[in-house]
Amino acid sequence: MTLGQTTARFTGERSAEPVTSATGEKHDRALAVVQRLLAAERVRSRAVHTITLKLSQDGRPLSLAERGRHAPELVAYGDGGRMVATVTVGSRSGCYLVRLPVAGVAAQTVSADQPHAVVDLVLAATRGDGRGRT
Repeated sequence: MTLGQTTARFTGERSAEPVTSATGEKHDRALAVVQRLLAAERVRSRAVHTITLKLSQDGRPLSLAERGRHAPELVAYGDGGRMVATVTVGSRSGCYLVRLPVAGVAAQTVSADQPHAVVDLVLAATRGDGRGRT
């Protein structure tokens, strides 16, 4: 990644608020469940972790207080490497938030205890990709 570039360029959205390490790890575990289920369905995905670091004018890092971790997200891909879905975990609700840019709809909320429903949404988006599953 180059200087000044953010994950928004790669995945479409990034959490505006930093999260604590404990919250980030909790979200990582929830997304790992979905990632394993997607892998079982032969859908490629990757976890995206964003850490911001503010630099001083001379290019050296500032104190640790100027670093921030943002909520992780899981990006699922169809054939040809096209992004078909982005999955995050709601910071307050703990629910899965599934964004399907191909469908052009707002984030769909899925209960935290239903990772299979997230996979179903991603599979439907993958099939709608026009290329089928990998």
